[in-house]
Amino acid sequence: MYPDLNLFIAGEWRKTGSDMPVINPATEEELGRLPRASQSDLDDALSAAVQGFELWKHVSPRDRATTILRAAALMRERREEIATSITLEHGKPLKQARLEVTRGAEFLEWDAGEAMRTYGRIIPAARGHKFAVHHQPVGVVAAFSPWNFPMSQPARKIAGALASGCSVILKAAEETPAGALHIARAFQDAGLPPGVLNIVFGNPTEISGYVIPKDPVRLVAFTGSTSVGRHLTMLAAQHDTRVLMELGGHAPVIVCEDTDVRSAAVSGAIRKMRNTGQVCTSPTRFFTHESVFDAYAAAFVERAKGTVVGNGMDAGVEMGPTANDRRVPVLTDLVEDAVAKGATLGTGGRRPAGKGYFFQPTVLLNVPENARIMTAEPFGPVAVINPVTSLDHAIERANSVPYGLAGYAFTNRADYIDRLVDELEVGNLSINTLEASMPETPFGGVKSSGYGREGGTEGLDNYMTVKNVWHAVAIA
Repeated sequence: MYPDLNLFIAGEWRKTGSDMPVINPATEEELGRLPRASQSDLDDALSAAVQGFELWKHVSPRDRATTILRAAALMRERREEIATSITLEHGKPLKQARLEVTRGAEFLEWDAGEAMRTYGRIIPAARGHKFAVHHQPVGVVAAFSPWNFPMSQPARKIAGALASGCSVILKAAEETPAGALHIARAFQDAGLPPGVLNIVFGNPTEISGYVIPKDPVRLVAFTGSTSVGRHLTMLAAQHDTRVLMELGGHAPVIVCEDTDVRSAAVSGAIRKMRNTGQVCTSPTRFFTHESVFDAYAAAFVERAKGTVVGNGMDAGVEMGPTANDRRVPVLTDLVEDAVAKGATLGTGGRRPAGKGYFFQPTVLLNVPENARIMTAEPFGPVAVINPVTSLDHAIERANSVPYGLAGYAFTNRADYIDRLVDELEVGNLSINTLEASMPETPFGGVKSSGYGREGGTEGLDNYMTVKNVWHAVAIA
């Protein structure tokens, strides 16, 4: 069920002389060999994207939407095949992989509809003058997607670009390449013209350093760590190239004294372990009112201990391995540092014996502020639960990090909700739920979590330029 791995350039599949292994993180076995793009391949991709843009920008929004919707339908039809590929290369449970394929299709479907709503406007003017505002595609997009969501993250970048009339060179993640390649296959079968979508793989630094400075590239769209996002932003700024950045997070969860404590704790433990905690919006820092702290922590730890961990292909598994071997030592160091500084280990904290890049579901309690995990995003199945004395205290602690992607709160008090909406420094706030975004809602961060939005009616703004037209008309 795992696909043959290729580059996709100018509507054709190609291999190169240099390749790298793709590893199943649950078994540590090789799934396939992924080709690395050479500079010649990148030049071909740039040339193809230029030609693709010249064609695609003149295709009517309705016809663009038709092609995108056709590709989304093919992805839905092939859900089982695609989901199996994702589970093999990423490790997430097959059920979660199926949901990711559906979510990727939903991103395409939403932006296909938005393609037909890129309205301009007429501005009132004096007699003999016409003012009009037009929205036009920005051009060739260099997009970079991460490994934690092999299907939905590439789909989100591709959806916004293609719906706007842009062409794309996507560098997908080398650890999890199959999702992006399945998208390319769906678009090829849907009749997308050659060159409009190109997929490359290779050394991330080399590809970004070569592609971003090229004159045809007019937008860099990136999802990933804050440090890499800053580097790409500086590189783009040297060439006056626009950027769309969705960067790291360290999401707070504020648990107020009036909520259903057990329900909030169980949902928090389940959501924290989803995708093995490898989610930029994953709830991580749980600030719980001191009056309900003990009950909340006990219920959270109980549910975390009950998480079924294993190979994502096995029935009943709730949490798979981390997606690569780099995460395990990072998580181990963060947990050991917190415990050494006085935190209580509620459960987990280790890599279990045997094959695979697994890490136990982990809960840390009463973590001191000088522990590294209080400011460093773990990007794994580790939760921090600390008591707070008041809503003021909770908001202060939630806002104490430089990140502001997602935030959550559990309360039924209208006055608390009003304050949270006004004072929590995040781009996405969810109350009494741990869902962070939908295709129809704008998604993005504040502070060091990036800027720009994907999804919602705002989702195509980054992929378009605004042209003002002043037409002076001679009056007889």
